[in-house]
Amino acid sequence: MESFSEALRQPVVDFAILLAVILTMPPLFERLKLPGLLGLLVAGVLLGSSGLNLLNSNSETMKLLSDIGKIYLMFVAGLEIDLEQFRRTKNRSLGFGFTTFAIPLTTGTIVGRLFGMDWNASVLIGSLLASHTLLAYPIVRRLGVVNNEAVTVTIGATIFTDIGALLVLAICVGINKGDFSATSLVTLLLSLAIYAAAILFGLDWLGKEFFRRTKNDEGNQFLFVLLALFLTSVGAQLIGVEQIVGAFLAGLAVNDVVGNGPVKEKVEFVGSVLFIPIFFVNMGLLLDLQAFIRTLETIGLTLFIIGGLIGSKFLAAFLVKGLYRYSWRQTLTMWSLSLPQVAATLAAAVVGFQENIIGESVLNSVILMMLITAVLGPLITSRTAAKLVPETIDKVYAVTEFNSSKTDSSVIVERNTSKTVALQTSQGGEINSPPVSLDSDTAEGVYPLNLEQFSVVVPVSNPQTERYLIEMATLVARHEGGRIVPLAIAPAQARMDSLQMDLAISRSQELLVQAKDLSRKLGVEAKPILRIDFDIAAGISHAAREENANIIVLGMSDRLGFRARLFGNLTDSVLWSAHCLVLVARLLDSPLSIKRILVPVENLTASAIRPIRFAQILAETNQAEITLIHVCNPRTEQKRISALRSQLLSLFTDFTSQLSVKVQIVPADNIIAEILKAARGQDLVVLRSQRRRIGADGLAMGEISTPLLKQLSCSVVLFGEPHNTLNRLN
Repeated sequence: MESFSEALRQPVVDFAILLAVILTMPPLFERLKLPGLLGLLVAGVLLGSSGLNLLNSNSETMKLLSDIGKIYLMFVAGLEIDLEQFRRTKNRSLGFGFTTFAIPLTTGTIVGRLFGMDWNASVLIGSLLASHTLLAYPIVRRLGVVNNEAVTVTIGATIFTDIGALLVLAICVGINKGDFSATSLVTLLLSLAIYAAAILFGLDWLGKEFFRRTKNDEGNQFLFVLLALFLTSVGAQLIGVEQIVGAFLAGLAVNDVVGNGPVKEKVEFVGSVLFIPIFFVNMGLLLDLQAFIRTLETIGLTLFIIGGLIGSKFLAAFLVKGLYRYSWRQTLTMWSLSLPQVAATLAAAVVGFQENIIGESVLNSVILMMLITAVLGPLITSRTAAKLVPETIDKVYAVTEFNSSKTDSSVIVERNTSKTVALQTSQGGEINSPPVSLDSDTAEGVYPLNLEQFSVVVPVSNPQTERYLIEMATLVARHEGGRIVPLAIAPAQARMDSLQMDLAISRSQELLVQAKDLSRKLGVEAKPILRIDFDIAAGISHAAREENANIIVLGMSDRLGFRARLFGNLTDSVLWSAHCLVLVARLLDSPLSIKRILVPVENLTASAIRPIRFAQILAETNQAEITLIHVCNPRTEQKRISALRSQLLSLFTDFTSQLSVKVQIVPADNIIAEILKAARGQDLVVLRSQRRRIGADGLAMGEISTPLLKQLSCSVVLFGEPHNTLNRLN
């Protein structure tokens, strides 16, 4: 019996309990329409000293795991900031960042002094109100208003508020430790400035060099990012500031290095499913239930902190409204986006509590503030942002016929314009042609055009799926007057004369012969290619680049679960590395027999229009019916719904053939359920591939594509966008 009790005290038991909590509590609370974070906090309270006393926040296991979660939380916050958007509106972002930082900082300091706290604690309370977390980013993205200047400015302001709040925290901790003078303050600020510059520029350069040398070695790249995170956190401690300051700077530094690729997804995945949830459970362990109830009984401090935050954030947005001439809708959206207090606020509050700068009453008030703002902010955003009008979409004027040479031809991209201009080639000629929408994150400038024959690369590996993929590729190639490139990858062996190598080559050649025969029957030119490569995904991407392909048609991988999310699969790797569009197809029947096509439309960017263009190609070939569905916010005004319906229908006005097109605008909260309902009776659903996004609180924001892929019973084509948005269907 004694050995049994000793076994229960082992660290592995604590770890098992934590995993069970993380697995069960967030989904349970989300089913109850409550934030998943609340479930982790409640679990911490129930399992801590106020409940079953199964977990102890002072144990070595909890200290280690929660510390990792704390710095991981701030690292993800820095990693998620869109630096490109910040660069485009940096002056206005700094302006709003200053107001939404300075006013709450002042307000929080006044609140602290009113309740008898010393200056150090009061200023720290102010810094807890000064930052914000972009919990509502997925909402504005789904509504298609991310490029609205007010939204972009608010996103950019996050850098200023988070850095400012962490800087104030560093100063408050230094003062609390004693022997803090004006000289030590200047020394701290100077060392922090040097350290920040070394991290932001040095780590950025080192990361790019490392990623360039390691190429597709995602394992070592993942380890490099983790090593950078923990080394910068230790470095921050060495100069006398908190670890979370170094973690946030590390996130900003490797932001450009990892981009939105698989390494970033793996880093965020590990944090979101393990370390960051443990941090929130530990916050629940720190929360004394009796003290929390006493805080609610003496509600004055809590009301002043929450009211001070809401009022000061609104005042900051109101001042910017007059300064930059924003509308009330834009102002309210900026206010609601800057309300949620999760990442920097909670991390700094825990540090302040552990350093005895603030007491339990303040910590409890901050936790309650986090819960209220995490619900209130996104709720207001969903109402106000739904009424925003997206900014003018950039235009690119594309060449279809011209006399200049292939190597010198180009297009000119003009930002934020609605007028038609003449296209100039690099040789000075002018050609007028219809404009095509371009994603807003594409820079202005001159871009070379691909003028070679349109080609579609089709990797073939499975005889059972080869025919349908070839048929899909030939439909597109024939419509564009191009060819297909059947590609067989024979897995390389250490010895090229091995029996395994001979068998692999023989099998690949058989597949290519079948592909060529099928393409001949379908009336499309084929150029079969056999390639030997250790990495199949890299072989596909490299061959497509060598052939200057316009599209890759790829069979869908069966792995969509935990292993695929952590280690990736062939589809993920090709989507990340390919230079062109990738059509990932799960075909249950021949593409030639498709008669009903459903295309969910999120917004009217160039990326969203390409799947519609692809559906039109299939519909013209098969005389099929197209249904476009857009699931909007239930509170969207009828005027906006009518305008969107007209815009969607206008996409088909220039088609020469008479297509049967239906448009469904469905006001609803559950996007997945509505798309599944519309997909009943359809032969094919065309989806966009969207990279997994993790919010700054570290918890996964629900994806659309992955649940749909698991539940759709018809054929599916997933549209994977290239990084260079000029690669498109002509």
